[in-house]
Amino acid sequence: MINNNSVLGIVFGNSHDEMVKELAEVRAMGSVPFGGRYRLIDFTLSNLCNADVDRVGVITKSNYQSLMGHLGSGKPWDLARKNGGLYILPPFAHGDRGVYHGQVDALGGIRGFLTSSHREYVIMCDADVVSNIDLKKMLAAHIESGADITIACKRGVPPLGNDVMKFTTAADGRVTDIDLSPTDGSDKLYSLNITILRRELLIRLVDNAMGHNYTRLAADIYQRRLDELNIHAYEIEGYVAVIDSVDTYVRENMRLLESDVRRELFGGNRPVLTKVRDEMPVRYGLNADVKNSLIADGCVIEGKVENCVLFRGVKVNRGAVVRDSIIMQDTVVGDGADLQYVCTDKDVVITNGKVLRGSENYHVYIRKASVV
Repeated sequence: MINNNSVLGIVFGNSHDEMVKELAEVRAMGSVPFGGRYRLIDFTLSNLCNADVDRVGVITKSNYQSLMGHLGSGKPWDLARKNGGLYILPPFAHGDRGVYHGQVDALGGIRGFLTSSHREYVIMCDADVVSNIDLKKMLAAHIESGADITIACKRGVPPLGNDVMKFTTAADGRVTDIDLSPTDGSDKLYSLNITILRRELLIRLVDNAMGHNYTRLAADIYQRRLDELNIHAYEIEGYVAVIDSVDTYVRENMRLLESDVRRELFGGNRPVLTKVRDEMPVRYGLNADVKNSLIADGCVIEGKVENCVLFRGVKVNRGAVVRDSIIMQDTVVGDGADLQYVCTDKDVVITNGKVLRGSENYHVYIRKASVV
């Protein structure tokens, strides 16, 4: 019988930082804000928590101070424990190799953590996937299939990136071919980089790859050893977003204004958990005008807001108009300012009377703590 003491979670906190350079300039991918009150890693950790995984290691690489501050002891995800719990794993490979290069090197650098965990299975996840996935069900399917490795996947247009795996599968779900060529815009069955396998198998595969100076999981293990490994694809239904660009980030935030998307992501009995920030409820001024917007706690609205996602602590002052925009935490929009198709990072100040215009396909992005 599988229980929480049988599974170890591994999260790559800096997965694909290079795909969202503007957002990841001062933070790891996992700590990129999303959906008004969350960070991207919240969705991954919540999936593991809802599957009763009580030992999770988060592999860091760069700009991880914000990520560490957000994760803290792991209490919001019930990972503040004497046995098990949350582990922040340093960004250094073994020996004198320095900061790791590739996920194989990262896993080699935490070999001691893997060997000391004594769990039967490992679930490895990237931190750039927004989803609400039943990992218990996926683990049960992995065991029932007898597969060596099971990888969660989605059918649609694959995300951007050099190591995005596109699968061809047999009728029983076994992967018969892995394509790593650039995305051509057509629908494919593509990997979400959520992988289940036995811990001992992972250690053997990583040791072998390190011995051959391999660095990439997709090309150097999964694709190279496809004939000898029984790899199965586990198709995920429902809402899933892989944040592979700033455009995707903006689009998926705006999709949260759709009730069906919110229901799929936040409904049901698998909550999405995050760090608690004690704030007052949203305060609306006498002249506030708000339509079709997602507004987090702590906001003060005295102007007009339409089709927007506002994060915690945002202030929209009198006479200001904010439309079709994403305004991150503690940003202040000054009196009479007019914003449309804008994405601000945290702690931005838009001074009185400023007019900023982007377009539906190109939002104006404003860096963290900027004054405009």
